[in-house]
Amino acid sequence: MKFRAVLAGIIAISTSLLGNAPQAGAQSWPQRSVKIIVPLGPGSGVDIASRLFADRLTAVWGRPVVVENRPGGDGFVGITGFIGAHDDHTLLFTPTATFTAHPFQHEKLPYDARDLIPIARVANTLVPIAVPTSLNVKSLKEFVELARTQPGKLNWAGVTGALDFMFAAFLKAENLKIDKVPYRDNVQALNDLAEARIQAYVAALAIVRPQVQAGKVHLIAMMNRERAPSAPDVPTVREAGFPALEMDGLTGFFWSREMTDDVRKKISADVSAVAKDPEIVAKLGLTGSLVRAGTPEEFAAAIAEQQARVAQAAASLDIKPAQN
Repeated sequence: MKFRAVLAGIIAISTSLLGNAPQAGAQSWPQRSVKIIVPLGPGSGVDIASRLFADRLTAVWGRPVVVENRPGGDGFVGITGFIGAHDDHTLLFTPTATFTAHPFQHEKLPYDARDLIPIARVANTLVPIAVPTSLNVKSLKEFVELARTQPGKLNWAGVTGALDFMFAAFLKAENLKIDKVPYRDNVQALNDLAEARIQAYVAALAIVRPQVQAGKVHLIAMMNRERAPSAPDVPTVREAGFPALEMDGLTGFFWSREMTDDVRKKISADVSAVAKDPEIVAKLGLTGSLVRAGTPEEFAAAIAEQQARVAQAAASLDIKPAQN
Protein backbone atom coordinates (compact mmCIF):
# COMPACT_ATOMS: atom_id res chain seq x y z
CA MET A 1 0.00 0.00 0.00
CA LYS A 2 1.61 3.25 -1.12
CA PHE A 3 0.57 5.17 1.97
CA ARG A 4 2.60 2.86 4.21
CA ALA A 5 5.61 3.49 2.04
CA VAL A 6 5.07 7.24 2.38
CA LEU A 7 4.59 6.87 6.13
CA ALA A 8 8.06 5.37 6.51
CA GLY A 9 9.60 6.98 3.47
CA ILE A 10 11.08 10.06 5.09
CA ILE A 11 13.25 8.01 7.47
CA ALA A 12 14.10 5.42 4.83
CA ILE A 13 15.19 7.88 2.19
CA SER A 14 17.13 9.91 4.73
CA THR A 15 19.04 6.79 5.78
CA SER A 16 19.80 5.72 2.23
CA LEU A 17 21.01 9.18 1.30
CA LEU A 18 23.27 9.28 4.30
CA GLY A 19 24.95 6.14 3.03
CA ASN A 20 25.02 6.83 -0.71
CA ALA A 21 25.37 10.56 -1.31
CA PRO A 22 28.75 11.90 -2.48
CA GLN A 23 30.73 13.58 0.24
CA ALA A 24 31.93 16.77 -1.47
CA GLY A 25 30.91 20.35 -1.87
CA ALA A 26 30.07 21.54 1.65
CA GLN A 27 33.02 23.94 1.88
CA SER A 28 32.08 25.69 -1.36
CA TRP A 29 28.32 25.78 -0.71
CA PRO A 30 26.51 28.10 -1.20
CA GLN A 31 27.95 29.36 -4.46
CA ARG A 32 25.08 31.80 -5.04
CA SER A 33 21.99 33.14 -3.31
CA VAL A 34 19.78 30.68 -1.43
CA LYS A 35 16.00 30.70 -1.70
CA ILE A 36 13.67 29.62 1.12
CA ILE A 37 10.16 28.76 -0.04
CA VAL A 38 7.41 29.19 2.55
CA PRO A 39 3.97 27.73 1.65
CA LEU A 40 2.21 30.32 3.83
CA GLY A 41 1.53 34.02 3.42
CA PRO A 42 3.55 36.94 4.82
CA GLY A 43 3.07 37.75 8.50
CA SER A 44 2.39 34.22 9.72
CA GLY A 45 4.48 32.81 12.56
CA VAL A 46 6.20 30.46 10.11
CA ASP A 47 6.97 33.34 7.75
CA ILE A 48 8.44 35.43 10.57
CA ALA A 49 10.61 32.49 11.70
CA SER A 50 11.85 31.89 8.15
CA ARG A 51 12.92 35.52 7.83
CA LEU A 52 14.74 35.49 11.16
CA PHE A 53 16.74 32.48 10.00
CA ALA A 54 17.26 33.90 6.51
CA ASP A 55 18.81 37.02 8.01
CA ARG A 56 21.20 35.09 10.26
CA LEU A 57 22.09 32.50 7.62
CA THR A 58 22.95 35.29 5.19
CA ALA A 59 25.63 36.37 7.63
CA VAL A 60 26.82 32.80 8.20
CA TRP A 61 27.00 31.82 4.52
CA GLY A 62 28.11 35.10 3.04
CA ARG A 63 25.44 34.86 0.36
CA PRO A 64 21.94 36.38 0.21
CA VAL A 65 19.23 34.15 1.66
CA VAL A 66 15.81 35.25 0.46
CA VAL A 67 12.34 34.13 1.50
CA GLU A 68 9.69 33.55 -1.14
CA ASN A 69 6.09 33.15 0.04
CA ARG A 70 4.02 30.78 -2.09
CA PRO A 71 0.70 30.39 -0.28
CA GLY A 72 -2.35 28.68 -1.69
CA GLY A 73 -3.78 25.32 -2.56
CA ASP A 74 -3.54 23.98 1.01
CA GLY A 75 0.25 24.18 0.79
CA PHE A 76 0.45 22.53 -2.64
CA VAL A 77 1.69 25.68 -4.39
CA GLY A 78 4.75 26.02 -2.17
CA ILE A 79 5.52 22.31 -1.85
CA THR A 80 5.27 21.50 -5.56
CA GLY A 81 7.22 24.66 -6.39
CA PHE A 82 10.02 23.52 -4.12
CA ILE A 83 10.12 19.97 -5.48
CA GLY A 84 9.87 21.16 -9.08
CA ALA A 85 12.78 23.58 -8.69
CA HIS A 86 15.36 20.73 -8.77
CA ASP A 87 17.82 23.18 -7.26
CA ASP A 88 20.39 22.58 -4.54
CA HIS A 89 20.14 26.24 -3.51
CA THR A 90 16.38 26.12 -2.82
CA LEU A 91 15.06 25.06 0.60
CA LEU A 92 11.55 24.56 1.94
CA PHE A 93 10.52 25.90 5.35
CA THR A 94 7.15 24.58 6.49
CA PRO A 95 5.07 23.20 9.35
CA THR A 96 4.86 19.45 8.89
CA ALA A 97 1.20 19.32 9.99
CA THR A 98 0.34 20.60 6.52
CA PHE A 99 1.67 17.68 4.51
CA THR A 100 1.17 14.89 7.05
CA ALA A 101 -2.56 15.55 6.74
CA HIS A 102 -2.61 15.80 2.94
CA PRO A 103 -3.12 12.07 2.25
CA PHE A 104 -6.40 12.21 4.19
CA GLN A 105 -7.65 15.50 2.80
CA HIS A 106 -7.24 14.92 -0.93
CA GLU A 107 -8.02 12.05 -3.28
CA LYS A 108 -4.88 12.69 -5.31
CA LEU A 109 -1.63 14.36 -4.32
CA PRO A 110 0.42 16.38 -6.80
CA TYR A 111 3.69 15.41 -5.12
CA ASP A 112 5.42 12.50 -3.40
CA ALA A 113 6.03 13.13 0.30
CA ARG A 114 9.28 11.20 0.01
CA ASP A 115 10.67 14.18 -1.91
CA LEU A 116 10.43 16.26 1.28
CA ILE A 117 13.74 15.31 2.85
CA PRO A 118 14.36 16.72 6.35
CA ILE A 119 17.32 18.95 7.07
CA ALA A 120 16.58 20.30 10.53
CA ARG A 121 13.68 20.94 12.83
CA VAL A 122 13.62 24.53 14.00
CA ALA A 123 10.73 24.81 16.41
CA ASN A 124 7.59 23.30 17.86
CA THR A 125 4.52 25.42 17.24
CA LEU A 126 2.58 25.88 20.45
CA VAL A 127 -1.02 24.75 19.99
CA PRO A 128 -3.60 25.42 22.72
CA ILE A 129 -7.24 24.46 23.01
CA ALA A 130 -9.06 27.75 23.52
CA VAL A 131 -12.56 28.49 24.78
CA PRO A 132 -14.55 31.70 25.34
CA THR A 133 -13.99 33.19 28.77
CA SER A 134 -17.76 33.56 29.03
CA LEU A 135 -18.15 29.78 28.84
CA ASN A 136 -16.75 29.68 32.38
CA VAL A 137 -14.77 26.50 31.71
CA LYS A 138 -11.40 26.33 33.44
CA SER A 139 -10.02 22.99 32.26
CA LEU A 140 -10.23 20.44 29.46
CA LYS A 141 -11.96 18.06 31.84
CA GLU A 142 -14.64 20.66 32.58
CA PHE A 143 -15.10 21.24 28.84
CA VAL A 144 -15.59 17.51 28.24
CA GLU A 145 -18.11 17.31 31.08
CA LEU A 146 -20.00 20.33 29.74
CA ALA A 147 -20.11 18.90 26.22
CA ARG A 148 -21.33 15.57 27.54
CA THR A 149 -24.26 17.23 29.32
CA GLN A 150 -25.17 19.34 26.29
CA PRO A 151 -24.92 17.05 23.25
CA GLY A 152 -25.23 18.87 19.93
CA LYS A 153 -25.31 22.33 21.52
CA LEU A 154 -21.62 23.23 21.28
CA ASN A 155 -19.50 24.05 18.22
CA TRP A 156 -15.79 23.93 17.52
CA ALA A 157 -13.33 25.01 14.85
CA GLY A 158 -9.73 24.19 14.05
CA VAL A 159 -6.97 25.08 11.65
CA THR A 160 -7.13 22.56 8.81
CA GLY A 161 -4.45 19.90 9.00
CA ALA A 162 -3.05 17.28 11.35
CA LEU A 163 -4.30 18.97 14.53
CA ASP A 164 -7.78 19.15 13.06
CA PHE A 165 -7.80 15.35 12.66
CA MET A 166 -6.46 14.83 16.18
CA PHE A 167 -9.19 16.91 17.83
CA ALA A 168 -11.98 15.37 15.75
CA ALA A 169 -10.76 11.87 16.66
CA PHE A 170 -10.61 12.90 20.32
CA LEU A 171 -14.22 14.07 20.26
CA LYS A 172 -15.32 10.81 18.67
CA ALA A 173 -13.35 8.72 21.19
CA GLU A 174 -14.99 10.64 24.04
CA ASN A 175 -18.40 10.25 22.36
CA LEU A 176 -18.92 14.00 22.38
CA LYS A 177 -21.45 15.45 19.94
CA ILE A 178 -19.93 18.79 19.01
CA ASP A 179 -20.42 20.21 15.52
CA LYS A 180 -17.47 21.53 13.57
CA VAL A 181 -17.84 24.95 11.93
CA PRO A 182 -15.59 25.40 8.86
CA TYR A 183 -13.75 28.70 8.43
CA ARG A 184 -11.57 30.05 5.66
CA ASP A 185 -10.45 32.97 7.79
CA ASN A 186 -8.69 32.45 11.13
CA VAL A 187 -9.56 35.99 12.22
CA GLN A 188 -13.28 35.33 11.80
CA ALA A 189 -13.02 32.07 13.72
CA LEU A 190 -11.21 33.82 16.56
CA ASN A 191 -13.77 36.62 16.67
CA ASP A 192 -16.60 34.08 16.81
CA LEU A 193 -14.77 32.28 19.62
CA ALA A 194 -14.42 35.51 21.58
CA GLU A 195 -18.16 36.12 21.23
CA ALA A 196 -18.96 32.48 22.12
CA ARG A 197 -20.53 31.71 18.75
CA ILE A 198 -18.17 28.73 18.78
CA GLN A 199 -17.12 27.12 22.05
CA ALA A 200 -13.69 25.66 21.24
CA TYR A 201 -10.91 26.51 18.83
CA VAL A 202 -7.74 24.51 18.10
CA ALA A 203 -5.09 26.74 16.52
CA ALA A 204 -1.56 28.03 17.01
CA LEU A 205 -0.96 30.19 20.06
CA ALA A 206 0.03 33.09 17.82
CA ILE A 207 -3.48 33.11 16.34
CA VAL A 208 -5.45 33.09 19.59
CA ARG A 209 -3.15 35.19 21.78
CA PRO A 210 -4.68 38.61 20.93
CA GLN A 211 -8.07 37.56 22.31
CA VAL A 212 -6.40 35.86 25.28
CA GLN A 213 -4.67 39.15 26.09
CA ALA A 214 -8.00 40.94 25.67
CA GLY A 215 -9.51 38.63 28.29
CA LYS A 216 -12.15 37.21 25.96
CA VAL A 217 -10.54 33.81 25.40
CA HIS A 218 -9.17 31.31 27.91
CA LEU A 219 -6.64 28.53 27.25
CA ILE A 220 -7.60 25.23 28.87
CA ALA A 221 -4.79 22.95 27.62
CA MET A 222 -1.73 22.75 25.37
CA MET A 223 -1.54 19.92 22.85
CA ASN A 224 2.28 19.98 23.05
CA ARG A 225 4.40 17.64 25.12
CA GLU A 226 5.57 20.48 27.31
CA ARG A 227 4.07 23.65 28.66
CA ALA A 228 4.48 26.93 26.85
CA PRO A 229 6.97 29.31 28.51
CA SER A 230 4.66 32.18 27.54
CA ALA A 231 1.67 30.44 29.18
CA PRO A 232 3.24 28.41 32.02
CA ASP A 233 -0.01 27.97 33.95
CA VAL A 234 -1.74 26.15 31.10
CA PRO A 235 -1.38 22.34 31.51
CA THR A 236 -0.59 19.99 28.66
CA VAL A 237 -3.32 17.63 27.46
CA ARG A 238 -1.39 14.78 29.06
CA GLU A 239 -1.36 16.59 32.39
CA ALA A 240 -5.09 17.23 31.90
CA GLY A 241 -5.70 13.49 31.60
CA PHE A 242 -6.11 13.22 27.81
CA PRO A 243 -2.77 12.00 26.39
CA ALA A 244 -4.35 10.87 23.11
CA LEU A 245 -4.57 14.55 22.12
CA GLU A 246 -0.84 15.15 22.46
CA MET A 247 0.97 16.39 19.36
CA ASP A 248 3.77 18.86 18.75
CA GLY A 249 3.49 21.18 15.79
CA LEU A 250 6.79 20.69 13.95
CA THR A 251 8.38 23.34 11.74
CA GLY A 252 11.67 23.05 9.91
CA PHE A 253 13.80 22.99 6.77
CA PHE A 254 13.70 20.48 3.92
CA TRP A 255 16.12 19.87 1.06
CA SER A 256 16.01 18.50 -2.47
CA ARG A 257 17.46 15.33 -3.99
CA GLU A 258 19.95 17.52 -5.86
CA MET A 259 21.75 18.38 -2.63
CA THR A 260 24.65 16.23 -1.41
CA ASP A 261 24.66 14.81 2.09
CA ASP A 262 27.64 16.82 3.30
CA VAL A 263 25.82 20.02 2.33
CA ARG A 264 22.77 18.77 4.17
CA LYS A 265 24.86 18.24 7.30
CA LYS A 266 26.38 21.71 6.94
CA ILE A 267 22.97 23.36 6.69
CA SER A 268 21.68 21.35 9.65
CA ALA A 269 24.66 22.39 11.79
CA ASP A 270 24.35 26.04 10.79
CA VAL A 271 20.59 26.09 11.46
CA SER A 272 21.15 24.51 14.89
CA ALA A 273 23.80 27.11 15.71
CA VAL A 274 21.46 29.96 14.77
CA ALA A 275 18.68 28.37 16.84
CA LYS A 276 20.85 28.62 19.96
CA ASP A 277 21.01 32.42 19.73
CA PRO A 278 19.04 33.81 22.72
CA GLU A 279 17.65 36.61 20.57
CA ILE A 280 16.27 34.09 18.06
CA VAL A 281 14.78 32.04 20.90
CA ALA A 282 13.08 35.12 22.33
CA LYS A 283 11.73 36.33 18.99
CA LEU A 284 10.40 32.90 18.03
CA GLY A 285 8.76 32.73 21.45
CA LEU A 286 6.82 35.87 20.55
CA THR A 287 5.48 34.08 17.45
CA GLY A 288 4.14 31.22 19.59
CA SER A 289 6.96 28.80 18.90
CA LEU A 290 9.30 26.83 21.12
CA VAL A 291 12.80 26.45 19.65
CA ARG A 292 13.71 22.77 19.37
CA ALA A 293 16.46 22.35 16.79
CA GLY A 294 17.56 18.84 15.92
CA THR A 295 19.49 16.64 13.53
CA PRO A 296 18.04 15.44 10.21
CA GLU A 297 17.49 12.00 11.72
CA GLU A 298 15.68 13.40 14.75
CA PHE A 299 13.49 15.56 12.53
CA ALA A 300 12.67 12.60 10.28
CA ALA A 301 11.73 10.46 13.28
CA ALA A 302 9.48 13.19 14.68
CA ILE A 303 7.74 13.56 11.32
CA ALA A 304 7.21 9.82 11.03
CA GLU A 305 5.69 9.80 14.52
CA GLN A 306 3.35 12.63 13.55
CA GLN A 307 2.37 10.80 10.36
CA ALA A 308 1.52 7.70 12.37
CA ARG A 309 -0.56 9.68 14.87
CA VAL A 310 -2.48 11.43 12.09
CA ALA A 311 -3.04 8.13 10.28
CA GLN A 312 -4.40 6.59 13.47
CA ALA A 313 -6.74 9.55 14.02
CA ALA A 314 -7.94 9.44 10.42
CA ALA A 315 -8.59 5.69 10.65
CA SER A 316 -10.73 6.24 13.74
CA LEU A 317 -12.75 8.75 11.70
CA ASP A 318 -13.08 6.24 8.83
CA ILE A 319 -11.05 8.46 6.50
CA LYS A 320 -8.94 6.54 4.00
CA PRO A 321 -5.63 7.85 2.64
CA ALA A 322 -5.01 8.81 -0.97
CA GLN A 323 -4.01 5.84 -3.10
CA ASN A 324 -2.10 7.62 -5.87
